[in-house]
Order: sequence, then C-alpha cells, then structure tokens
Amino acid sequence: MTIMIWSWAKRFLLPSILAASGCVGDSARRDRPAIAEARAVQFLKREVPAWSRNNGCFSCHNNGDGARALYAAMRKGYRVPVRVLADTTAWVGQPDRWEHNKGDPGFSDLRLANIQFAASLLAALEAGLATDRQPLQAAARKVGADQGTDGAWHIEPRSVVGSPATYGTTLATYMALRTLKQADAPETSDTIRKAEDWLRQARPNNVVSAATLLLASARDSDILARLRREEYLSVIRRAQTRDGGWGPYADSPAEPFDTAVVLLSLTELRAAPGVDEMIRRGRSFLSDRQNPDGSWPATTRPPGGSSYAQRISTTGWATLALLATRESP
Repeated sequence: MTIMIWSWAKRFLLPSILAASGCVGDSARRDRPAIAEARAVQFLKREVPAWSRNNGCFSCHNNGDGARALYAAMRKGYRVPVRVLADTTAWVGQPDRWEHNKGDPGFSDLRLANIQFAASLLAALEAGLATDRQPLQAAARKVGADQGTDGAWHIEPRSVVGSPATYGTTLATYMALRTLKQADAPETSDTIRKAEDWLRQARPNNVVSAATLLLASARDSDILARLRREEYLSVIRRAQTRDGGWGPYADSPAEPFDTAVVLLSLTELRAAPGVDEMIRRGRSFLSDRQNPDGSWPATTRPPGGSSYAQRISTTGWATLALLATRESP
C-alpha cells in the first residue's frame, strides 16, 4: 500500500507541488498534461451523473460527450465507480426512449441527440459496462434515419465551424458514420456508403473540418486518400498557434475544443514528420487552459461566451484528446 501511495504521489502530486513552488523541471512539465487529464476525470465523475439526478432528464453534453470521456478513461485504467455511469448506461441502452426524453424541445435537436447518445452507447460497449450489442444496431438505425439526401447530417448548418455541444455538419457526419460502421447493421450499408462519399468530397473550410476529414480518412489506403491527408495535415500545420493550440481558423486564437479535435485527428499520424511535436505542444496548451476545478472554459461561437453545456462538452472533448495522445511507453 505504501508503495502504491508513493507511486501515485510521485506521478500526480509531486509535479503539482513543484509547479506551485516554481521549481518545474522538464520531467514535471511533461507530467502536466497527465495531471490535467486526472483532474478532468475527477471533474467529470462529479458532473456527469449530476445532470440526470438534478434535472430528471438526460443531456447530450453530460450523458453524451462527458460520459463518453469517462468510458474512455475507464479503458485507460481509471477507476470510475459503476454508479457514476449507471444511469447513463441504462439510458443510452434504450434507443426507443430517446425521443421521449424530458427537457425543453426548443433547445434540443433530436438528430444531434441521437448521434451523441449513440456514440456514448458505443463507448459503454467498448468499456465493458454495456454488453448487449442489439441496442447499438437499433441506435444505428435511428441515427441513419436522420441522414440527409446528400449523405450528410446537417446539424447547425448555419454555423460552418460547429461547436462542442452542437458539432456542425462535418463532425456530426463523421460521428454518425463511426457509430454506423461499428454497429454493422446490414440495413445501414447504403447509409454508410453515402456518408463516406460525402466525407470524401467535402473540402476543409476551417480547422475543425480539416481535422474531422483527417480522422475520417485515417485508415483509407488509396492514393487519393493519402493526398487528401497531406492537404488536411497542411491546414493543421499552418494553423497551430504560438501557444500550441488551434482555433477555428488559421488566424483565430486557440480554443480548447478546436485543439482537442485536432489532437484526436493526429493520433494515427505520429510517424509523420513534426506531428509528435505538434501533439506535445497541443497537450501543453490544454493543460495550461484548464480551470482549477478540472474543467475547461466553454468553447463558444462567437468566443468568450458562457454556457454550461459547451463547458461540459468542451471538457469531454479535451479529456478524450489527452487520453488518446498519451506518450507511448
């Protein structure tokens, strides 16, 4: 027990003490994103179950993005008590109930809720808290029914960039496609093909769309896909700011959400020249911008706004990015 406590203290507590005292060496600097990750998980463990308990309904930000980050944290070895995610796991496992969720329909987009709850259900299966894959196929059918005739999910189409809690068309389409492919429901094959075609033809008109298209093409092996990846990566290289993060456009100040999506898109390209350094700087940016309570400031459009939903979703995305970009042993 003594050895375990000392190991924890050395990993998480000692770097914090050194930082507070001003004695921060290279090792402590490298540990700062790990400390930020652990603090974010603690924050989400408090906040994710609080929404349904206090409001009597389920939210896309808490039980979608926030819960998805906690499921991912469990897969990375964090101890998350089952009770923290019990309500979320039960809710996302019943797709037929999603449209009957309580709350103000004026502030809800059922198409977006379907995408976010389905992504949370997939994460619950990956973490082992859900075991029956039949609900995932039902969720995939529900998500697929919302597809536009051109193959995309047009969520908040007037906002070209999208935001943490509303995604926007490009990110929503990628997230919907990811669920559909993992669900592997036979009746969604045409839906998948149309979504893949839309993403292949989409052009990056901002940093988030470039990062999303990079994610979508990461495992595509044909020559055109490789050329497109170079195009997306070039946009991302140019857009990294002096403080290490990314904003919605190349000339925009960095924001936690945009930085998180970019970091996620770079996870499978670490062998490319300069990508590891880009990731290191992006991780440092996130650790620098974290709030004292373990959350991140809400990334809003326009920037500088205040939104609980955007803050929880921003924190979920940032946590996912830190978990996914941990340094290799």
